[in-house]
Formats: sequence, structure tokens, C-alpha cells
Amino acid sequence: MAGLSFDNFQRNKFLVSKGFGQPMATSTGTTIVGCKFNGGVIIAADTRATAGSIVADKNCEKLHRLSPKIWCAGAGTAADTEMVTQLIASNLELHSLSQRRQPRVITALTLLKQHLFKYQGHLGAYLIVAGNDPTGAHLMSVQAHGSTDIGEYQSLGSGSLAAMAVLETGWKPNMTKEEAMKLCADAIESGIWNDLGSGSNVDLCVMEVGKDAELHRNYLTPNVRSEKLKSYKFDRGTTAVLRSSIHDVLDVEETVITFGNDAMEVDA
Repeated sequence: MAGLSFDNFQRNKFLVSKGFGQPMATSTGTTIVGCKFNGGVIIAADTRATAGSIVADKNCEKLHRLSPKIWCAGAGTAADTEMVTQLIASNLELHSLSQRRQPRVITALTLLKQHLFKYQGHLGAYLIVAGNDPTGAHLMSVQAHGSTDIGEYQSLGSGSLAAMAVLETGWKPNMTKEEAMKLCADAIESGIWNDLGSGSNVDLCVMEVGKDAELHRNYLTPNVRSEKLKSYKFDRGTTAVLRSSIHDVLDVEETVITFGNDAMEVDA
């Protein structure tokens, strides 16, 4: 039957009556995307960090290095994405040294999903993992509870629907690097203009097969603050003085007290 459904409201009310906490919706407040091209893979992100309805940081870096050729984009809780990626980057380096070979992208994904699965989604890290290794270029995503996905293009975050619309419209097989960079930038811009949790600039990271990753910090800056039309500093005297009055708050008197030949000043 068409119309609104209040099943979740009734469920939540029942849970509260039984002593359970009120289920709360979680918003990631970010737009991150990834896209494969002929010879590599690209990830991109916006740079707005929010604290509720407050823009906490206008130029936050959401692209994280896991190894020289493997990077990931993070959405969710900024502290969780930062610390999780630092931990996995350290473990990935130790694994690479012990195996005496370049780290694989699937290894980075496995370490991430195993770590996140232990916390059952309580770590708010939603990641798009991308990179190249001796087996080629790879693009994958991992959710906060540990599930993963593999595809030719990916988007996550609160602006992912707007970004996915651009990706599905513009993606094609065997894209050139320049076409993929423009597509990812356009997808992030779509999230910036259509999602209040996303904004500011566009960061890009290009990973070509056989080369180290290349980070393009502030690749696009569509939200540059414009100069004020005129100065708002007013000259003294612009506002008329209607009246003025001066009040002496404290009067100071000096009394000289003489003791023999010596004199001492006392303030009263």
C-alpha cells in the first residue's frame, strides 16, 4: 500500500520501552570516489570536515597513504579514518619487509576489513582502497563493519549519490588518465554542490601501473573566498556624537606629614 511507513518509529519506541537505547542515524558528511582507467586508478575526495552543523576544517586531507603505490580515501569519523589507516600502513610495511616484496592491494584490503570487522561498525571508517602492484591496478571499498566491494568505479559518503550519478553517466572502459581525472573531479564537485556535508576543494591521487602514487593536493578550488566589494573600516567621526560627559571616579590628595626634619608623603 502506497504511503508513509511508521514501522521504524514503532520499533524504536518498543526498544526504548524495553530499556534499549534510541537507534540513531549516522551521517558521514563526505564525498569520496574512485575510478579505474587504462593503466591505473584514481581516487578523489572533498576537503570539508564537519562537527555536526559546524564546518570544523575547510581544507581537511581525506586521502591517506598506505604504501608508495597504495592509497585510500576515507569517509566517516575523521579520527577513526586517520588512526585506522596509520595502523594499517604500519602493518603493511612490516608485512612487506617480512615477505621481501611489494605490498599487494588485496593485502591492504584484507588488513583493513579484518581490523574493522572486530569492532562491528563502531569504528566509523568507510574507505575506498586503490593502488597498483605486480598484478595490475585495483579499486576496492570497505565499509565500517568489514564488508568489501570491487568495481571499476566507487563512491562513498553522504554525497555519494550525487557523485555516483556523475560516475555512471561519464564512465567508459579504457579511459585515459586525463579523462578519469576529469570524471573524478566532476563527481566530487557534484557532491560539493549537492551535499551540505561536503565542500571546499577537490583532492586527487593518481596511481599508474609501475609508478609511485602522485597526490594532487587542492587539484580544484571551486570555493575560493572572493574579495570584499569595499572596505568596511569607517573613518573616525563618521558616527555623530550626540553628547559627552566626563566623571571623576577617584580624587587623589597628597598630605605631607612632618616628623622632625624628615617629611613623608601620604596618598589619601
